[in-house]
Amino acid sequence: MNPVDMNPEWILTNGNFHTQDTRQPRARAVAVAGGRFLAVGEDKEIRELAARGTEIIDLEGKTAIPGMTDAHFHYYDWALGRKELALGDVAHFQELLDRVKARAQETPAGHWIVGQGWNESDWPQHRMPTRDDLDAAAPGHPVALWRCDLHLAAVNSRALELAGINENTPNPPDGVIARDGSGRLNGILRELAPNLVKKAIPSPNDGDLTAIMAEGIPVLHTYGLTGLHDIHLMGGLEAAPAFRAWQRLRETGMLKLRTWVSIPGESLDEAVALGLRTGLGDDILRIGHLKYFADGGMGARTAWMIDPYLDAECGMPLGSLDALKEAFVRADQAGLAVMVHAIGERANREVIGIFEKVFEARLAPGGTRFSAPAVRHRMEHVQMIRPEDISRLARLDLIACVQPHNMILDINMIDECVGARGAFTYAYRQMIDTGIPVIFSSDAPVCDPRPLVGIHALVTRRRKDGTPEGGWYPESRLTVEEAVRGYTLLPALTHGLGDRLGSITPGKYADLVVLDRDIYTIDPMEILDARVDLTVFDGRIVYRREERM
Repeated sequence: MNPVDMNPEWILTNGNFHTQDTRQPRARAVAVAGGRFLAVGEDKEIRELAARGTEIIDLEGKTAIPGMTDAHFHYYDWALGRKELALGDVAHFQELLDRVKARAQETPAGHWIVGQGWNESDWPQHRMPTRDDLDAAAPGHPVALWRCDLHLAAVNSRALELAGINENTPNPPDGVIARDGSGRLNGILRELAPNLVKKAIPSPNDGDLTAIMAEGIPVLHTYGLTGLHDIHLMGGLEAAPAFRAWQRLRETGMLKLRTWVSIPGESLDEAVALGLRTGLGDDILRIGHLKYFADGGMGARTAWMIDPYLDAECGMPLGSLDALKEAFVRADQAGLAVMVHAIGERANREVIGIFEKVFEARLAPGGTRFSAPAVRHRMEHVQMIRPEDISRLARLDLIACVQPHNMILDINMIDECVGARGAFTYAYRQMIDTGIPVIFSSDAPVCDPRPLVGIHALVTRRRKDGTPEGGWYPESRLTVEEAVRGYTLLPALTHGLGDRLGSITPGKYADLVVLDRDIYTIDPMEILDARVDLTVFDGRIVYRREERM
């Protein structure tokens, strides 16, 4: 039934709605029916639509925005990580070892201790944990601790043994098994090398994984998220079990997130053979982009640079540029959109060049332009990019998906490893001003998945304690309006869903968020303290902070 012909099931009134709809950017009230916005307008006109049984909720002047989408989220790793050792708030090297020791005391001997989130660049002593450190902290357990960027892991001797890694093990393709000055393995694994250990860690069965993933969905509602793009790590070990779990959640009505699920680039052959196209699915669960990698991460010094780091060489490409170009053209012609991880300035320059060739191939005589994907290709992170390459990127029909809170985590690290060239990092203002569609995300579990944390980073470029004063490269700050747009309307528009998602507009799905304060008018530093009071998904209230509503 068309919601226009229905009586409203409930009405939100006396609110401060920032709709993201240019035809009606502000409103005081909305009515919802059949999972969609029935009407948007002033209090009196919307209240007059009430019928018997209509619930009316007084927002008491609170601010409301469309439901938010996190466009780059490693959901499998985040959901499992909620059961593992959290290290994101570790303040120094010894605290990390103390947490491992404490976990070892409560974990049966021989069982794995797995953690994620440590960041040595923010510690007084910029020292990574080695196998010897972890052996001493947990002598009876295999230990694997992923750095915050997921491009590096520190493991102990027992973990190396269970993974079959010894002094004679060669580096895997696109990975590094690090050694100390004497040639002995030191327990540091970079890029794809940690996957050797990951394969040795017991994985949950399908039933347990589905339950673990289900537990995370209500948590995301408390953050104001109604959608996410689930992105797989390099190697794609978790892709199949995660996609099976997403489908089970969809079938049972438990998937209360609009979910866009990527496919590992390693599965291109299978995807083409099956005739899959990006966007297949429904408005709850869709097949997303093929995910590729051009380089590593700056924290691991594996992001590919034009000029050397101040404390390392130029990083590394992951794989062959020719192979990337071949894969992109093939995917493009099969109707499969691609997304590519590009961190370093050299990686971004080379990837832009590849996409230039992809679009040229569409227009070549005899080309297959009409089978091109229904949605745009994406570049992920675009963390360090030269101004001339921003201009090249703006001329292409691409999406840039970036992670604002990662900037806050990286301030010390970037100052340390590239110095003044940090002006080329996280250049969001410059990208938006040239017309590049920029959408925002957390890269969770790399960063805090709360979109309000990302919005704070975008508009202040300052840490929680207010440093650096005035903001880090403050010329790249955004407005609150631009930040909210990148979490709401732009993810919908750029992925072919702008007619049904992304704004508070009659006829669109009723996904919205009510905040406890007006993030548009408060001191931007206070955005970190803002909380979600109400989250609506598909016309149903999925979270209500009762003490405030």
